[in-house]
Amino acid sequence: MRDIAKSFPGVRALDGVSFTVEPGEVHALVGENGAGKSTLMKILSGAYRADRGTIVIDGNRVTIESPKRAEELGIGMIYQEFNLVPELDATRNIVLGVEPARGVFLDERAATARAATVMQELGIVLPPGLPARLLSVAQQQMVEICKALVKKARLVVMDEPTASLTEREIDALFALIRRLKSQGVAFVYISHRLEELPAIADRITVLRDGRAIVTEAAKELSQDEIIRFMVGRPLHAQFPELPRVSDSAPVVLDVEGLRTAAHNAIISFSVRAGEIVGLAGLVGAGRTEIVRAIAGADVPLAGTVRIRGERVVVRNPHSAIGAGIAFITEDRKGQGLVLDMNVRQNTTLAHLDRFAHYGFIDAGAETRVTSHEIAELHIRTPSGEQPVRNLSGGNQQKVVLAKWLIASAQVFLFDEPTRGIDVGAKAEIYGLMVELLKRGAAIVMVSSELPEVLGMADRVLVVRDGAIRREFARADATPDGVMAVATGVES
Repeated sequence: MRDIAKSFPGVRALDGVSFTVEPGEVHALVGENGAGKSTLMKILSGAYRADRGTIVIDGNRVTIESPKRAEELGIGMIYQEFNLVPELDATRNIVLGVEPARGVFLDERAATARAATVMQELGIVLPPGLPARLLSVAQQQMVEICKALVKKARLVVMDEPTASLTEREIDALFALIRRLKSQGVAFVYISHRLEELPAIADRITVLRDGRAIVTEAAKELSQDEIIRFMVGRPLHAQFPELPRVSDSAPVVLDVEGLRTAAHNAIISFSVRAGEIVGLAGLVGAGRTEIVRAIAGADVPLAGTVRIRGERVVVRNPHSAIGAGIAFITEDRKGQGLVLDMNVRQNTTLAHLDRFAHYGFIDAGAETRVTSHEIAELHIRTPSGEQPVRNLSGGNQQKVVLAKWLIASAQVFLFDEPTRGIDVGAKAEIYGLMVELLKRGAAIVMVSSELPEVLGMADRVLVVRDGAIRREFARADATPDGVMAVATGVES
């Protein structure tokens, strides 16, 4: 890709970016949210048309006017949000779009054989007949890879492939990538998890503000150097210093005897003002179910929730908001935002009673409040009228946070607060969490990134099979100790 430029209304997304990939290479593409990574790859996949620049494959200049054309050229895209048909099984999803036919009917035997051949070549075993919606995230990702390869993809673009995977699943994915590399398949690997790049990438290109800043062999770039190129400044510490929690600080959130529909375990814990309690554990351990029950997103089967000593009845999210509980969901696009609404509308959506007069919304008041939050949180948007779907992941997450900052929330439930966002945006969100602590808020944080839990929590509660198995003080929490409890090696 040579001298690629692309602009959207009010935003210059790419400004003369050049990017090359060799056969059998894993070329990592990194940068802050909004740096231009996704836009560059959407141009390569035919989803967008560049304003300027050329694309050359095997020495021949090509025009990629559609995703279909990209597939014909051997380019496969695996997005962070998978493109599977939930009710179809793995075989049907793999051959979707290239179905073998017998007359006007699907050739079931040939389809099964074609999918089985690809899975066998990759050493993948998937349960036959099971709808894709019932497959694990790792299995769904394997289906996406098979989809690309059954269409003879020679270049596979992977966007945040490990964001929701366990360490074991990541190892399996990397082994698969290495096997395909040996067959000449090339990869563009987009990830915010910089610590994993030395294990999988051959070269790294850093984008910043729509420009390619540096391209180097992966072994030549340290993590600190990558961060400096990404944000244009050194980040002195990955995690901020947390304010000290006084033993006399009041208990803001007290959960007693909570039982969720997903697990039969009884959950009890408390959080003081100015304290972060981290919920650690493996994917599927029941951490999200706990915070969803507290937030009224799921109705608990039993239990009592108290805010500053007063019992609150949380039957739904509306009653939780009224009780001063803010829930930053892990699924910001599906549950945290309305993508077709603009920044202003999303920011005020949960608190419309503050802006409604005689049945009408005061758009001017909304704009003033939203403009303040845009400035406070450094949200990169031309204005509050920008559709939120046009923002980068990190800026979308900031809009989710802005929604709760305009309220008088006392308890903040952060579920995977930094998933899929860059190191610069992570640092800003960590700083915001510290500011909330200084105001006397109580924070419960769920994170699958163990360093994040250990770096940001005053106490760590390890969840397994829906129950809190052990509590660690900050000084006593170690990666090995937490994982031993999370996996059941130690109780």
